[in-house]
Amino acid sequence: MDIGRTVRNRFLAAAAFGLVLALAPTPAHAVSKEIIELQTQVQQLLDMVQRLQSTMDTKFGVLQNLAQQTADEANQMTAAVNALQQKLNTQNDAAGGKMDTVSGQVQSLNDSVDELKSRIAKLDKSVQELQTQLQNAQATAAAANGASTGGGANPTAGPAGGQTPAMPGANQAPPLQETFQAGVRDFNAARYPLAAGEFQDVVHYYPLDDMAGTAQYYLGEIAYQQQNYAEAVNSYNAVLEGFSGSPKASAAQLHKGMALLLMNKREAGIHELRLLIQRHPQAPEAARARNKLNSMGVRALGR
Repeated sequence: MDIGRTVRNRFLAAAAFGLVLALAPTPAHAVSKEIIELQTQVQQLLDMVQRLQSTMDTKFGVLQNLAQQTADEANQMTAAVNALQQKLNTQNDAAGGKMDTVSGQVQSLNDSVDELKSRIAKLDKSVQELQTQLQNAQATAAAANGASTGGGANPTAGPAGGQTPAMPGANQAPPLQETFQAGVRDFNAARYPLAAGEFQDVVHYYPLDDMAGTAQYYLGEIAYQQQNYAEAVNSYNAVLEGFSGSPKASAAQLHKGMALLLMNKREAGIHELRLLIQRHPQAPEAARARNKLNSMGVRALGR
């Protein structure tokens, strides 16, 4: 627009100069054909300047209108983007809350299944104890019957008083179900040292039982709660390596990744979370792993 004004001003100056020359008083005999032509050219020049001014004003108005429309559209787009971002943040927060709720429900369901399995195993143990007592009673009755029919004392009989020698090594292991349930109760009550001893008994005396894997997982949880993350990682590794089919395997891998991150082992922690997503993509723990990686700005799979 500055160039247009400059051109217009020059045209106006030239026109004004020509008009002054045309209107300057001259003798009548000096009016000639050249003066008339000059006046005509000046008039044409003035007309051109007016048309140029009108065209420039029109174009300037159009440009102003376009600029205003562009600014309005930019503002509308900015508002729409902000609204969309707020909506996405709200949805992410809601989804995260739902995932936590579902994860808690699944955890409760797993605990209920473990408790049901514990009750079944307890019933089996009670049946076995009853069978053992019945066999012992039958053996005692048979021995008493033999003594009564043998007539007098037998010099080769057992200890005096009819006492039966105790079987060596009997009942040394603590009961599986009671020990495990006691460990769970003590863990929930934050009596971690006591719970750790009970879970260690389960792992030591019943290493092939399914509950040994769950007990090993709880040992990792105890170390995690006490912020002993290195020991927690070792316990979680024991679950993943020795009890890969345990229902606590996915939770063990999730918490192993979290523990590694808390130990500032970023790459190792990311690797464990990604491995969890690959192995158990539908597990609630995999959803929590995705949320953690997203919050860190890391892709769930690949780099």
